[in-house]
Amino acid sequence: MPPVKAGWLNKQGSFTSFSSIAPEFSYHRELELGRRASSPIRLARLPNISLSERYQLSEILKTPELMDIKNRFDYVTLLGAIGIITGEVGSSKSTALRYALEKLHPSEYRTLYITAYSSSIMEFYRQFVYALDLHLSSNSKVIMVRMIKKEITDLICDKKMKIVLIVDEASVMRLEVFAELHTICQFEKDSKPWLPIILAEQNNLIDKLTYRSSQPLASRVVAKSYLEGVNLNRMENYLKHHLTIAGVNQMLFDPTAVTAIHRGSGGLFRKANHLARGALIAATDQQSVQVNAEHVRDWRLLKFFDNYTLRRML
Repeated sequence: MPPVKAGWLNKQGSFTSFSSIAPEFSYHRELELGRRASSPIRLARLPNISLSERYQLSEILKTPELMDIKNRFDYVTLLGAIGIITGEVGSSKSTALRYALEKLHPSEYRTLYITAYSSSIMEFYRQFVYALDLHLSSNSKVIMVRMIKKEITDLICDKKMKIVLIVDEASVMRLEVFAELHTICQFEKDSKPWLPIILAEQNNLIDKLTYRSSQPLASRVVAKSYLEGVNLNRMENYLKHHLTIAGVNQMLFDPTAVTAIHRGSGGLFRKANHLARGALIAATDQQSVQVNAEHVRDWRLLKFFDNYTLRRML
C-alpha cells in the first residue's frame, strides 16, 4: 500500500506532494498550501477531509437509525402531533433533522426552526413570531399567540401549505414553556392538528415531560426516537464513507485506529470526526503508511501542536 502523503492529483492524473514542491516548507505551511491548491481533485484535504458536519445532503450516510427518524418524522407531520428525538451530544440528532427537513418539498411545507433557550414562554413566542417573519407590534402574550395562529391558519387555508415546527435544544426550556406549549397547537377548538412539533435534545428532555404540568404536552407525543453510539462495524463504515467522499479510494485507518476511534468517541459521530481528522494530521506528520492507534492516542494527548497551531487548525 502506498504511503499516505499530503498532496493532490493534477488534471493529468499524476500525484504531486507538498514536500516535493518546497522541501523547506513546514508541515503547517504544507496544510495551508493544500487548502489553496487550485486543482479540483485533492487526495488529502487536511484537516478538512470531509470528516465533519459540513457536507451535502446527498453525502449523508444513510444509517438504519437515520431512516428510522425520517419515518417517524413523516408520521408526526402526517398526524400533526408531537415527536421526540433524544440522544447523547454528538449523536447526529441535528443531522437527522436536517435530512428529514430537506426531504420536505418547499412548495408544500413551511418549516420553522427554533433553537430553544432557558427563557420564559414570552421569549419562546417572540422566537416563534420571528420564525414566521412577522412584525412584532406588541409584547402582549395574547397578541403574539393570536398573530401566530392567524399566520398558520392563513398558510394552511389560503396558501394550502403545511407547517412543521422544529425546536432544537428543547430540554433547556423552562417547565412553564412545557406547561403551555400545547396551547399553541390548538386550532378550531382543538379539532385541527395543523401544527406538528418535533422536540430534540438530550435524554433529560424525557424527564421534563414526566412532570405533572407537562402532561398535556406529553399526551400529544406519538413518536420517540433515541440516538446512541454505533458499534465498531458501523464506525468503520462511517470512516470509509467519508474517505470516499474526500476522493480517497483506500482505507487509511488500520483496524487498531478504527477501534481506538470507536472507543475514544463512544461510537458518537461528532467525537469520531475530531479524532479521525486529528489522527490523519498526526499520521501525515510522521509520514506513516496508515493511521494506527498510536496516532489517535497522540492526537488525544495533544503532543504534536501548541495551542496557537491548534486554534488555527480547529
